[in-house]
Amino acid sequence: MPGAPTVHVVDDSESVRRAMSRLIKSAGYRVKEYPSAEALLAEPPAADDTPAVVLADLVLPGLDGIALAARLGSTPGAPPVVFVSGRGGVPSSVRAMKEGAVDFLEKPVHAQELLEALARAVARSRERILERQRLADLRRRYSTLTARERQVLALVVSGLLNKQVASELGVSEKTVKVHRSRAVAKMGARSLADLVRMAVRLGIGGDLRTGGEANPL
Repeated sequence: MPGAPTVHVVDDSESVRRAMSRLIKSAGYRVKEYPSAEALLAEPPAADDTPAVVLADLVLPGLDGIALAARLGSTPGAPPVVFVSGRGGVPSSVRAMKEGAVDFLEKPVHAQELLEALARAVARSRERILERQRLADLRRRYSTLTARERQVLALVVSGLLNKQVASELGVSEKTVKVHRSRAVAKMGARSLADLVRMAVRLGIGGDLRTGGEANPL
């Protein structure tokens, strides 16, 4: 099933893993099984363009499910986590959600409930993949800017007018306009606000300064 979402099932009970895997495979997912959090972390899910979900028991030998979610959350492209547990309760579910869990299900889990939770997690995974792809494209476009175009862009998104940018760089206002126009075209920005949003995502410039008339693109 190329391209099918992968569900990484983490449970120390082999019978539980097998039962869940059968159900999940019947819904069209690929499945990988792990007896512990450490086993999954030894070969973590790849941050590629295939949707992935971790379905983990909250109570595990060694690292528990909460610790697993925390470890995964610290890595780029971490898959969403769905927890299942026979020892649930409000405190556990709150801790799970704080670590980014998409759902928290109590055992015994009904098949439909589990599949709906996985569908939500897969949708979240697809959103994250799209976001990574958008950011990668944005970085690719930014890489095409010259050093001077990057300087102009950073000053423009910080709120400076063209004449102020020219003063900062020691060039003419006409030169600033040329570099600015080229930077805007290469970035594919439709407005100043659009350019600022791009810069924020790339970690460029700062907050817009107040005062003065707005510079049109």
